[in-house]
Amino acid sequence: MPVFANKDVDINYATFGDKENPALLFSNSLGTSYQMWQPQIDALQDDYFIIGYDTRGHGDSSAPKGPYTLDQLGQDVIDLLDHLNVDKAFFCGISMGGMTGQWLAIHHPDRFGHLMLSNTAAKLGTEAMWRERAKSVREQGLQPIADTAASRWFTPSFVDNHPDVVKVLSDQLAAGSSEGYASCCEALATADTRAQLKDICVSVTVVAGTKDPVTTVADGEYMVDRIPNATLATIEASHIPNIEQPEAFNQLIRRYLS
Repeated sequence: MPVFANKDVDINYATFGDKENPALLFSNSLGTSYQMWQPQIDALQDDYFIIGYDTRGHGDSSAPKGPYTLDQLGQDVIDLLDHLNVDKAFFCGISMGGMTGQWLAIHHPDRFGHLMLSNTAAKLGTEAMWRERAKSVREQGLQPIADTAASRWFTPSFVDNHPDVVKVLSDQLAAGSSEGYASCCEALATADTRAQLKDICVSVTVVAGTKDPVTTVADGEYMVDRIPNATLATIEASHIPNIEQPEAFNQLIRRYLS
């Protein structure tokens, strides 16, 4: 896969489809890689120029010593679009990727036709929680996080019925960079867009999983109530609905990012 050497970080990315089609960039959740979007890549690459990338500290991107900031996560996206000579794109991000999308909507609305912010919140958790997790990961590695990830990511029925999918994602998380994961936790510790949601001037779809214990439907409603041109869509799934309910998720993309 190509690598974009950007300032302090090497960003691993991949593109799919015809560059003459509308660009659609996917941003991964904490502890995953762009490969989490494979169900969307497979279904949509004939209609979009798809850009997948590994957030700094994740996948095959480098993991410079942190802490990172939300500004850095967002600016990496803008720099990657510039590198690819993409002036305007659709955006779809989940959880941490959805937080990155909020930053992009606030600071670079002219670069995006529409943003889909999935299973995210204007403030994800508490600062103390994220700092404690970062400390724990640096001391103990990622295996303890990976051992319990499935219960946060998916409903119990999906875990029972798709053990191979769950194992691949959990193993990838365990094998990831502890420093990169911890540094992204520190970015989330200070990330807070609540006061800026009212300033977003680009259209947004907020996707919430009805069975998500991490970012709830109420979190989605909070955002939609404050973003001037926002729509709420729900999926009967937990925290990673693009994998748990790929067909429903793809339908939302086709509906709102067309």
